[in-house]
Amino acid sequence: MPYPAPEPAPAPNPHAPAAPHTTPAPPASEAPSTDPRTPEPARTPAPARTPASAPVHTPTPLRRSHPTPVSVPLMPPELDALRAKPRHGESVAQRAGRAVRRAIASSPAAETAAVTHTAYAIQQPVTTGRQISVTSIRGGAGKSTVAALLALTYAHYRADPVLAIEADPALGTLPHRLGAREVRWSGTDLAQIVDPSMLITDLTGYLIPFPGGGWLLPGSQGAIGTRLDIDTYRVVMTSLRRYFATTVVDCETLPAEVARTALVTTQARVLVSPATPEGVAATRSVLDWVGGLHPGMLPTTVVVLSHVSPDSGLDVRKATEHLGIGGATVLPLPYDRHLAAGGAIRTELLGERTLQAAARIAAEAMNRAVSRGPGRQRPGGGPAAPATAPGSPTRPGPADPYGGHAAPADPHAAPPR
Repeated sequence: MPYPAPEPAPAPNPHAPAAPHTTPAPPASEAPSTDPRTPEPARTPAPARTPASAPVHTPTPLRRSHPTPVSVPLMPPELDALRAKPRHGESVAQRAGRAVRRAIASSPAAETAAVTHTAYAIQQPVTTGRQISVTSIRGGAGKSTVAALLALTYAHYRADPVLAIEADPALGTLPHRLGAREVRWSGTDLAQIVDPSMLITDLTGYLIPFPGGGWLLPGSQGAIGTRLDIDTYRVVMTSLRRYFATTVVDCETLPAEVARTALVTTQARVLVSPATPEGVAATRSVLDWVGGLHPGMLPTTVVVLSHVSPDSGLDVRKATEHLGIGGATVLPLPYDRHLAAGGAIRTELLGERTLQAAARIAAEAMNRAVSRGPGRQRPGGGPAAPATAPGSPTRPGPADPYGGHAAPADPHAAPPR
């Protein structure tokens, strides 16, 4: 008996809904526990996504703050009674005799010409700050007195800023000679806060003004044992040079380290010698040492023979010949009663000879500070030819009696600014 044929399977309906997808149940061992005593597994938090372009902030380091010094009087109040009334540098008889000689035998034209040439040398323009160091071989020679006279002279004649720096913090008397009453900021304090972005109006707030329009930077507040290291000296000198056209540095006595550094780094140097045979001999030894360092330093050196007594008994002419080696200039500073009494220098009380000597010393020092580069002497011959700008005509100018740059052509020209 034949088997019946199987019926064909129905064709799938494309419009029929699809059967829902079911996920197989996990085995009993993997099923989540419903027991409340079973803790849930710890979940690891997803790491935070940092944008690739986000800038990294670096905190700006804070500038170290320094304590503000307190003003300290230079002289205790109980010692003010020790000051005697300031006397004139010349006696009445000396002033009367000079007036008679001027009325009888004088040449107003010659006197005017001498004063004019001196003023030209002091007022000559400078391209960069000129720094002049003042030192001596021993204490008591009048080093701080000469430095104060130079600072007062430059401040009187020049219209640009003048600075006096005390680099002898232990026993220096420059603040006393320039009339300061109290000291607050010193060179060490200023070296820690000076900044290239400062203006001169910001800087003068840390300085002490003195007569004539100049500024003073003391070395210390008068404490014994205070020292000035080389790094502090270099920071002060290099930072303040662009603010002041003329800087007078009252250095320590030789052979201190700061004094030796100042002799080499300044554009001109003034070496003060007592007007005694012993002082002349010691100063000659210093000049020999300076010439051994560099022959070009002697033409930029001015030696001042300081007379600390009315009659020193020194032959000034022979002393000048003995010290004028290698191109150094020797000038005397006469005895002055006002200077010998100490204290603040009042220019109206100085003798006429002292004023003339101070102006001559300032003119010589400025001439040598300005002509340090093109005017210095060569080791094996005469002075080098002066440098001129490319393409500028070389034309000789009028002679200068002080051996430096020529004086301006206009005798009534205003001082440089």
